[in-house]
Amino acid sequence: MNIDSTSHAVDDARLIEGVMFRRIWAWLIDLLLVAGIVAVLWVVLVGFGLLTLGLGLPLLGLLPIVPLAYHILFVAGSRSATPGQTMMDLVVRRDQDLGRPSLLQAILFTAGLWLTLGAGVVWLAAALLTTRNRTLHDLVSGVVVVRSRALNGALTGAADFGNMRRGSGYA
Repeated sequence: MNIDSTSHAVDDARLIEGVMFRRIWAWLIDLLLVAGIVAVLWVVLVGFGLLTLGLGLPLLGLLPIVPLAYHILFVAGSRSATPGQTMMDLVVRRDQDLGRPSLLQAILFTAGLWLTLGAGVVWLAAALLTTRNRTLHDLVSGVVVVRSRALNGALTGAADFGNMRRGSGYA
């Protein structure tokens, strides 16, 4: 991929079409998945704690790490998206060149997300005012959340998005 196609791809409006709504749904899906993982781990760790006559119960203190590890590992992974983001056709990419985020960017992205949620979700309203609907934790970590199908088309120069062709009156 050359620099000209990358800079063109970063500005492609199809990348952010419907992203804010999809991010909300993706977060809710991830919330349910994390809650399920935490519930299973809680049962396992309580059972282990009872089997060890209480010696294993301090391991329950590791449960708050689960949501952080979930987001960091998936965002820094090969898909650059959590399962919820994947289901909603979203992907996290570096802002400059739409490459996969680094581990440091995934850590900053995740820490920023959870700090934003802890400080009050009103901070997420920054997405209404920024270019490409980026939240504060997107800006700090240097990433952008885009539609994965549009990203593939923008980087390859394909004129199609989904089942619609450019100039057909639908896109």
